[in-house]
Amino acid sequence: MSRNETPIPHARAPRSVGFGLSRAAVYLALALVALLFLMPLVWMVSTSLKPEVQAASTNLRLLPEPASSVLDNAAANYRTVWNDPTITFPLYLRNTLIVAILSVSGMTLSSAVVAYGLSRVSWRGRGAVFATVLVSMMIPFPVLMIPLYMLFRELGWIGTLLPLWVPAWFGGAFNIFLLRQFFRGLPRELDEAARLDGCSHWRIFWQIVLPLSRPVLAVVALFHFIYVWNDFLGPLIFVTRRENFTLALGLQLYQSKAGLTPWNLLMAASTLVVLPLLAVFLLAQRTFVEGVAAEGVK
Repeated sequence: MSRNETPIPHARAPRSVGFGLSRAAVYLALALVALLFLMPLVWMVSTSLKPEVQAASTNLRLLPEPASSVLDNAAANYRTVWNDPTITFPLYLRNTLIVAILSVSGMTLSSAVVAYGLSRVSWRGRGAVFATVLVSMMIPFPVLMIPLYMLFRELGWIGTLLPLWVPAWFGGAFNIFLLRQFFRGLPRELDEAARLDGCSHWRIFWQIVLPLSRPVLAVVALFHFIYVWNDFLGPLIFVTRRENFTLALGLQLYQSKAGLTPWNLLMAASTLVVLPLLAVFLLAQRTFVEGVAAEGVK
């Protein structure tokens, strides 16, 4: 080739038709799976828009008859759920928010402190303590129910909200493991430079490690918030006073032993319970995805 001749760029090989079809088949399969997961949510919202007779009917229709009554039915159902004097939904919502905020705060902070000690501080027996933490993950909650109930009864906490959020301030094994693995990936040079400036471990933890760990802290907080918000077994065992019920227990009050469950009201209440979870996830989605991705490369 002479100097004056310009090189001819290599043409990109066209993708085969089979590749495009296989990719379309994958997208179609994922769409069908997503539809299967969305159907219960769609049916829950649909039932909350129907009157009681149509909600209990075996006629499977997505919208009520007539369709123009959707707004009137929705207003009536959701207003009844919110203002029902026998099932005080606002009170149960307040109790659940109190438990969720205190529990998530305690779990995130205490797990981060323990994880820092197990990953950034050298001390004798650290490996054995971490192994004990991992072993505790294998103990199912039903094994601990009776000992915890006896302990809380001796403390006078049965019937209150204390058993639902105080244990979270002692950390969680899975969250400690998650945070420890992330902390181990942070550069050690940051700690060494901070110690040269006279920083203690506590200051390094607050001013260096925690700001760099916001994505993984968001993952821990979101996971625990979902767990606390949907927890039914804990409140069922430890909360005996109706004024301290959470939303999970409040939904149970709509189920009648005589088989006369108002499904439209139950689904309306369930929709109101799900909405905060969706709102929290949408608001923290970007940070949550960053945290999951950061954990995946450790």
